[in-house]
Amino acid sequence: MARRYYRKLAALAKIEATYGVNAAPTGAANALVMSDVSVTPLQGDQVSRDLMLPYFGDQGSVLAGINVRVEGSIEIAGAGAAGAVPGYGVMLRACGLSETVTAGVKVEYQPVSGGQEAATIFMNLDGVNHVLLGARGTVTLSETPKQIPRFRFTMTGLLGPIADTPLPTQVLTGFQKPLVVSAENTTFSLHGLVAPMESFTLDLGNQVEARMLVGSESIEIVDRKAKGTAVIEAVSLATKDWYAAAKNSVVGPMLSRHGLVAGNIVEIQAPAVQVGPPTHGNTQGVLNTSLPLMLCPVAGDDELIIRVL
Repeated sequence: MARRYYRKLAALAKIEATYGVNAAPTGAANALVMSDVSVTPLQGDQVSRDLMLPYFGDQGSVLAGINVRVEGSIEIAGAGAAGAVPGYGVMLRACGLSETVTAGVKVEYQPVSGGQEAATIFMNLDGVNHVLLGARGTVTLSETPKQIPRFRFTMTGLLGPIADTPLPTQVLTGFQKPLVVSAENTTFSLHGLVAPMESFTLDLGNQVEARMLVGSESIEIVDRKAKGTAVIEAVSLATKDWYAAAKNSVVGPMLSRHGLVAGNIVEIQAPAVQVGPPTHGNTQGVLNTSLPLMLCPVAGDDELIIRVL
């Protein structure tokens, strides 16, 4: 009996033409490069039989509403050329973001509130392939100095086949070597202030529901509330009065830009960000300000744009 190894993983994802119908992703066209991956092959409700018998004992349960959950991180980087679709684009689309390609210039991902796409995801754990059908999810991102920036995806899908399957050969040209977050590679501004940034996190905030009915089973995105946190060096009130901004529910723009040359630049832009009550801490003895962020839509489905340049 051959051993199977944790670090031998092949992840594939492809948008479905018809919801819940296996899109048959391949290693040549649909490979993902992921880290820190967790697969929950079977999740659902455990329904107790609750039998009354002449003796005590656990009678077991029946698993209902079965679905599959995958969590994993993907490095934030460009696609190798301006206007090229990044390898992780399919995952952003399955998180309720539209994809708009401007040839030779950029690819933009923006929220939608209906008609969200879904993906077939293969997770091959060293020879055993787990299939998620109709998968949708949500995504967070993090940027911390001296670290690789990453998307963190949490995907839920309908249960597909589980089978012994050889690991596919993956073509990974849609993924570029990432740059670490630094003063050279990264810029960040909030409400017009460019201040030294210690960390930035963002959560798309999709509410994902496994809807299991007679005659219809699906994974649905039913709501979205994007939020985040920025930790920056503390400044004087004359420079920026964050207390007044929070007290008066002021909204302002936010822009994070990571990367230096076309083909490996990713921007996160939000036009109307409200800051919550500031709190203070310190890093290396330097006072900082932690700001909760609420990303608000202006005209609808425009609270956030992820731009790959």
